[in-house]
Amino acid sequence: MTALLEVEGLRAGYAGSAVLHGVDLQVDQGRAVALLGRNGVGKSTLLSAVMGLLRPTAGSVRLQGRELAGRPAHQVARSGVALVPQGRRVFADLTVDQNLQVATGRRAVGPWTSERVYQLLPQLAERRRHRADQLSGGEQQMLAVARALLLNPRLLLLDEPSDGLAPTVVARVAVMLADLRDQGLSILLVEQDLRTAFAVADEITVMRKGEIVHRAPTTEFRRDAALATRLLGV
Repeated sequence: MTALLEVEGLRAGYAGSAVLHGVDLQVDQGRAVALLGRNGVGKSTLLSAVMGLLRPTAGSVRLQGRELAGRPAHQVARSGVALVPQGRRVFADLTVDQNLQVATGRRAVGPWTSERVYQLLPQLAERRRHRADQLSGGEQQMLAVARALLLNPRLLLLDEPSDGLAPTVVARVAVMLADLRDQGLSILLVEQDLRTAFAVADEITVMRKGEIVHRAPTTEFRRDAALATRLLGV
C-alpha cells in the first residue's frame, strides 16, 4: 500500500494543556481508517491538527510526503484535505445549491462537480432549492459531505458523521461513505457508532489518552468482542 497521510510523533493541545502525546497514524491511498476511542481522548483534536485548525507543538503531518504540520487550514485544504466537521455546520440560510456554489468557488481541479455530487446524492438533488435549515439532519450531513467533495480532496476527514442522526439515516450515510471509499477516496473517520465504522473502514485505530493504543484490520477487530469492550467500553 502507498501511504497518503503519515502522522508521526504529533503533539498538540489547548492553552498549555497537552492533548495529543506523540500520535503515529497512517492512511493509505484509497483506504479508510476509523479512529475510535472514548469521549475526550483526543480524536477531534487530531483531526484539527491534521487540518491545520490547531498548530501542533511537535511532530509531523505529511500528505504524500509533503509536510503540512503548522500550515494554516487554507493551505492544507489546497494540498488536498477536506474536513466534514461534527455538527455539519452548513450555511442555514442558503439553499442547497448556494451551499455548493460556495464550495465550488474554492474547489481544486478534479472529478467532483455539483452535478456529480447530485448523482451520488439524488435525495439532495431533489432538495437543491430548499434552504439548509429546511433539511433533515441526514440531508444536512449529506450536504456537508457534498460540500467537502467539491474541494476535490485526496483525503476526507469526518468527525462523528452519525452524531444526532436516526439509525436508518446513519445506515444511509455509512453506505455513502463506503461508496466513496470504493471509488478510491481516502478517508479518516472519527466515529462512535461501531456499525458505521465497521461498514466504512478497512482498518480500525483506537486512541486512549492522546495516544494510539491499537491498530487492526476491521475484519480482525470485529472478531474480538472482548478486545473492543476492553478498549472502548462497549
